[in-house]
Amino acid sequence: MVKIKEQEVLKERLAAIETRIQAACERANRRREEVKIIAVTKYVDEQAIGDLLDVGIEHIGENRVQDALPKYELHKERGIWHFIGHLQTNKAKEVVGRFPYIHSLDRLSLAQELNRRAEAIDQVVNCFLQVNISGEETKFGLSPNDVLAFLRETSNMKHIKIVGLMTMAPVVEDQEEARPVFRGLCEWKARINECAFPHAHIEELSMGMSSDFEVAIEEGATYIRLGSVLVKPE
Repeated sequence: MVKIKEQEVLKERLAAIETRIQAACERANRRREEVKIIAVTKYVDEQAIGDLLDVGIEHIGENRVQDALPKYELHKERGIWHFIGHLQTNKAKEVVGRFPYIHSLDRLSLAQELNRRAEAIDQVVNCFLQVNISGEETKFGLSPNDVLAFLRETSNMKHIKIVGLMTMAPVVEDQEEARPVFRGLCEWKARINECAFPHAHIEELSMGMSSDFEVAIEEGATYIRLGSVLVKPE
């Protein structure tokens, strides 16, 4: 009975979120299917992830390797797993082969280790380049000034495929204040694709969280990372 109740609550939250996503897509003249929800599950347990998958959530986003692994082992056959948190280089071995998408590629040492680990198991890792558009010192990510140099340095890495860009906007009361950050990331998508790097064709933009996902959608987000608005831990 408790499980059924939890799922009903999740369905209600999803319905409310869906209404907001649809409205944002209409304002931006976008198709709804262009936007995918990643459920941010760092504060919930394996059972809660099961409930999310049961109500139709497909993409699961985890931030910490040590917390993510037991959840992954229980549900790995069901969801599409995204590693969305800062990734320590020495933890790359735990992520490669488990998480099809890594949203936090932000330095050369990590790229080298991901490439090495992926080569060892004959896989290609789909990565999002994390760019610190806002320039906040508290946030990880490459400076925009370093993006093109980084892409040149990694262009010979055969087991890394950069499929998208990721950023985090400042926490603000009015989500309109986040718009320039999201717009800036979208501009970098176009700029990188013009360069035609062999390993970096940018199709995805991972941006927008519970407090600002509507503006992110209006500016081109293809993945929105939703935590508190969807998953509310006890």
